[in-house]
Amino acid sequence: MKRRGFTLLELILAMVVLGVLASAVFPTTRHMVKRQKEVELRRALLEMRTAIDRFKKAHDEGLIEVRDLRQFGYPKDFEQLVDGVPFKKDPGQTVRFLRRIPVDPMTGEREWGMRSVQDEPDTQSWGRENVFDVYSLSDGVSLDGEDYGEW
Repeated sequence: MKRRGFTLLELILAMVVLGVLASAVFPTTRHMVKRQKEVELRRALLEMRTAIDRFKKAHDEGLIEVRDLRQFGYPKDFEQLVDGVPFKKDPGQTVRFLRRIPVDPMTGEREWGMRSVQDEPDTQSWGRENVFDVYSLSDGVSLDGEDYGEW
């Protein structure tokens, strides 16, 4: 007589083996998701810092006009990078430096911390006069132990 199917012991043993394998995979998956978010955060910070640098360079080269002297050639906020500023050679043309403000992958919001030229280097408050640097508002810690706000 041939046996068909599995015994209860075989099913329990298979479930235990699957449970052990799953417990090893889930922490690795969480680690990979966090690593991916960190890569996205670095990309977003680089994109915004590059836009700020391009704005400053265009101002210093006299390509764009910034009327507020307190800006020191930096954008007054991120909206100015997205909305653009008039091009000096063709006042009807607008120069934009960002397509949109990126989402902070750690907070899921389009809100970022900003630093002004006039701000103290270690302060978390923004003087609202210009944007010299940008950082994440997340209070989380990266896989290497550094605060995301310090990136």
